[in-house]
Amino acid sequence: MRPRLTLINRDYTRLWFGQAVSSVGDAVFSTTLVLWVATVLVKGKPWAPQAVSGVVLATGIAVLCVGPVAGVFVDRWDKRATMLRTEVVRGGLVAVLAAVSFLPAGDLPIGVWLGLIYVTVLVLNAASQFFAPARFSVIAELVTGEADRARAAGIAQATGQTAWIIGPPLAAPLLFTVGLQWALLFNAVSYLVSYIAIRSVDVRPAPAAGRDRPGAERPGLVKEFTAGVRFFAGSRFLVALLLLAVIGQFGIGALGTLNVFFATRNLDVSARLYGYLGMAMGIGGILGALGSGRVVQWIGARRTTWMGLLVSGTLLVLYSRQVAFPAAVALLFVFAVPLTMLNTAMSPLLLAAAPREFRGRVVAVFYPATQLASMLAAVVSGWLASNGLRDFSGSVAGLRFGPIDTILTTAGVVIVLSGVYARIALPVTDTAPAAASDPAPSDPAPSDPAPSDPEPSDPAASEPEPSEPALEKGAQ
Repeated sequence: MRPRLTLINRDYTRLWFGQAVSSVGDAVFSTTLVLWVATVLVKGKPWAPQAVSGVVLATGIAVLCVGPVAGVFVDRWDKRATMLRTEVVRGGLVAVLAAVSFLPAGDLPIGVWLGLIYVTVLVLNAASQFFAPARFSVIAELVTGEADRARAAGIAQATGQTAWIIGPPLAAPLLFTVGLQWALLFNAVSYLVSYIAIRSVDVRPAPAAGRDRPGAERPGLVKEFTAGVRFFAGSRFLVALLLLAVIGQFGIGALGTLNVFFATRNLDVSARLYGYLGMAMGIGGILGALGSGRVVQWIGARRTTWMGLLVSGTLLVLYSRQVAFPAAVALLFVFAVPLTMLNTAMSPLLLAAAPREFRGRVVAVFYPATQLASMLAAVVSGWLASNGLRDFSGSVAGLRFGPIDTILTTAGVVIVLSGVYARIALPVTDTAPAAASDPAPSDPAPSDPAPSDPEPSDPAASEPEPSEPALEKGAQ
């Protein structure tokens, strides 16, 4: 029997391969930059943590400021060409930084080095805001059918998580044995591989919308952006999906921020064992992503979403009550499985609700909103643990509660409640309601109906970099 060498179809396989290589390159790049800044550039400086946090801040600025506007342009432009151009920009930028890094670190002031790094990270992530919705639209054209779209989302999530298992262990040896410049060149080459893979994909140009017909006047940027926001806000289905993603992001964001303190305080283990908790979540996430397509095929996208929220929220509450490290590792592994499945199930629902001419703007609203929720979750949970609930202590029915486990318990309960909301708010059938006609009077183009066989695929998984997933951190 010949081995199966394609995933879903040939074009999707090529696109997946390019993104898999690029995701590993991004993981190596991100880890290398943080290590180099912390251990070489600002080593021993009292403000070193602030210097490292600037990398995260640059990423957040790009997502929140560029993301919403990028969707308008993606809806105007050819999607495949947009992806190719962003890979040229990103690969060229990293190659330039790699060339500069051949200079000894002492030849340039620290401020200049940090400025170069922050600008590079900012532009890379700004380009990603164009790449992500374009790729989302291309996958919508390449993959049809509920089961296949769920498989595509699961494969994307599994690939992204695998990249972050492979990439960071590669980064340190590359940095400390061959140097920063070679680690950067590795990422530049990964963009080249992605470019070649995208060029090999056969995507037929979408039919021209009414505003693109000869002689038709195109609305201005502000009007098109406003039309996209109005369309999103006018769809109860899209608003429900976004609300579910934001609620879930708050719960998962609290876990990501406080889990290291939960390990050292509640589980009473050394910080050196903390990595096993992350590994457990990574492995569980991969298994959940790979199995999500079959689960969606069995029970449908809607049931996978609300049941995933109920189960993962309940498991997070159980995890918050643990005091034994082995049991905590096992629970975190199990917790990641339904979490990833519900992420996978949400994206085809998003695909089904977004007509072709609005896909870029829909994604451009969805991604920044979930990114903002993730940032707020980190800030709020950190403040509660450090100030608001720092000295909190109590007991209920013989169960003792401290600040960290109380926050995690509350996060789990919120996720469970969001599952109840999803059970009520999402449509009874797995087919999302057909997209309404364009609500904006400035854009008379008829909207495409939602696909007749929508597939639940995680919106965040469309860009693992960093995508990435609605409740997962992006890597790009």
